[in-house]
Amino acid sequence: MSFFVRFWGTRGSIPTPGRRTRLYGGNTSCVEIQSGESLIILDGGTGLRELGQDLLRRSQDPIVGHMLFSHSHWDHIQGFPFFTPAYMPGNTFFVYSHERGDRRMFELLSGQMRSEYFPVNFADLGANVVAADIPAKGGIDGVTVGVLKQEHPGGSYAFSLEKDGARIVYATDTEYDLVLLNREESLEDFSVRRKMPQEYIDFVQGADLLIADSQYFDEEYPEKEGWGHPRALTAVDWAIAANVKHLVLFHHDPMHSDQEVERKVALCRARAEAFGADLVISGAREGLEFKVNSKAEA
Repeated sequence: MSFFVRFWGTRGSIPTPGRRTRLYGGNTSCVEIQSGESLIILDGGTGLRELGQDLLRRSQDPIVGHMLFSHSHWDHIQGFPFFTPAYMPGNTFFVYSHERGDRRMFELLSGQMRSEYFPVNFADLGANVVAADIPAKGGIDGVTVGVLKQEHPGGSYAFSLEKDGARIVYATDTEYDLVLLNREESLEDFSVRRKMPQEYIDFVQGADLLIADSQYFDEEYPEKEGWGHPRALTAVDWAIAANVKHLVLFHHDPMHSDQEVERKVALCRARAEAFGADLVISGAREGLEFKVNSKAEA
């Protein structure tokens, strides 16, 4: 069974509409994953509103969606109150916890709809919104879900999705430069291959598609250290070390124009070529779609 991937929000921190971001988009993080009839939604930034409208255009049938949130920072949940399918009776959305029995994500989604912040209360939603744990066996509709805790202020989580040999990893809002095994050397010499801990390599090993936070240029990072995001070239080194097939640069800085994002993509491709890696690299943009084939279809 193939995965179909579509990007609805690719920007980090704050929405950035306007001419400077027309190509790659200004909505914050939201990625749709389809596997057969199963719908998995990764993060609920402002791109979630656009996804909701599209889901309603596609079909009048009841919608069942599975929502995985990397963390609860504002730019990853602010689209939920504007997600029209959540207002419609007959639809069901499962909000998954990062750890068993933990309802904090569900409670934070409802908390942002208190009257102090929003005119419609969470209790007024027509859809059935359910707090759930990721199943220990069987996965989500047969999709095996792995979770990795990441370096980010307040914490965040990466997810791996696997079915029939096809594998996608979503790893945003993670400052993996902080965990490099040769951190100081790589900060002094940008050309040095950056060495990730084995735990990180194992988590993405052989992924068909790695959607990775790639917010900063190398020269920007010293002033942003500790803010929770990495250098884009570090994402390339991680993907190479883990034999990833396709790296998608994600969570673009709100200060970066389309031209700057394109420069970042070009630098990352040049680095992969310099290391002799057979790695496809793309810049995430709204509307971008990929099909990830199962091993049987490959």
